Amino acid sequence: MTAKPPTAARPPRVPADPVRVVALDALRTVREQDAYANLVLPGLLAGRRLEARDAALATELVYGTLRALGTYDAILGELVDRPLDALDPLVLDVLRLGTHQLLATRIGDHAAVDESVKLVRDKVGHGPTGLVNAVLRKVAARDLVGWCAVISPRFAIDPMGNLSLTHSHPRWIVEGFRDALGGDLDETTALLAADNARPAVTLVARPGRCAVNELVAMGARPGRWAPTAAILDGGAPTALAAVREGRAGVQDEGSQLVALALAAAPIDGSDLQWLDMCAGPGGKAALLAGLAAGRGARLLAVERQPHRARLVSHAVADTADVVVADGLAPPWAPASFDRVLVDVPCSGLGALRRRPEARWRRTLADVEALRPQQVALLRSALDAVRPGGLVAYVTCSPHLRETRSVVDEAVGDDAAVERIDVRPYLPGVELLGDGPDVQLWPHRHGTDAMYIALLRRGSA
Repeated sequence: MTAKPPTAARPPRVPADPVRVVALDALRTVREQDAYANLVLPGLLAGRRLEARDAALATELVYGTLRALGTYDAILGELVDRPLDALDPLVLDVLRLGTHQLLATRIGDHAAVDESVKLVRDKVGHGPTGLVNAVLRKVAARDLVGWCAVISPRFAIDPMGNLSLTHSHPRWIVEGFRDALGGDLDETTALLAADNARPAVTLVARPGRCAVNELVAMGARPGRWAPTAAILDGGAPTALAAVREGRAGVQDEGSQLVALALAAAPIDGSDLQWLDMCAGPGGKAALLAGLAAGRGARLLAVERQPHRARLVSHAVADTADVVVADGLAPPWAPASFDRVLVDVPCSGLGALRRRPEARWRRTLADVEALRPQQVALLRSALDAVRPGGLVAYVTCSPHLRETRSVVDEAVGDDAAVERIDVRPYLPGVELLGDGPDVQLWPHRHGTDAMYIALLRRGSA
């Protein structure tokens, strides 16, 4: 009897890369729970205990994939033999993640495809591995520029459609940015590119509690514009004692500048009562509270949502009074305040660098739905300020339906409201436009696209 030859042992199955597993889990949570990556990812990174280098790669994979989602889906739509929404959502997430690795990172093609196959095998099953392998190999046949030439209309024929796909923003957002930039397509292109760049981690030294030189001594560098700002080029902000203790915080420099402008503009008479009408989560409130305290004034920080009011309380510590209230049904008497900040709920289109998934969730209908509330809040703020006092209308959006036109509608033909030129109260900041309002821009200033209008209430 002839002995059977020994059966060759199967090589052990190599599991998917933990970095890519974290990235996929983050993308799935963002998609399934309508969550934001900046809230989801830190917990995943801490829970999986990735080393700093691996955590940085996972962060790039998540944010990069979310930023370019529209472009990647257009490419995949050319290669998949069925509608993308007919795919298992997790398989589509793997394909998007693999496409980002192939087209926007220095990861080798073989590694990107192989790790994507392992990922879908471990997370979904063996069935879709062939599809993922075949589609991603086709993706690798062109670079990103080549694919954009395939999926995009020619710029000369349809510039908005071209910019939408080559810079991965919904068309309505591209059109809104173009309008806010006066129709300048070169600037629109520069803005879209800046929106897709990784933003700096910007810290705020809260007045009376921390100074910028303390943050610099801890490894940061001074900010570009705001005297309260510092840039952290590497490491976690919470590694700095001042941040852990709440004396400093993470806050975009544009957000700091609009609060500083309100505080810097002069007023006659009393300057003791300040109001932040929509204070959550508390960054501007903490900055204004420190500035107010340095002048013997006191800030009242108001937030409608109790959980956000708790965040405000944490940010301001004991430097301000915090109440849960609705600015549209104010508990204060008219003409009670000397300075009022109304940072209205908005689309957040000015912070797409930090919340890239928002561009795929927001619609023009959302902008229009927010507008009545924005107008009403500004009118309430104008009622709250005393004659001679100042109101700052602020929004983290450059869309004209949330900025100048809101102020125009709220003020109307009220001759008792004077529009103040903001530019003198942002000393040293360049490219501020013609005034009187100021729109900050990622591509011009390196900040979020914050808008501010300053309004003085005259005598009745």
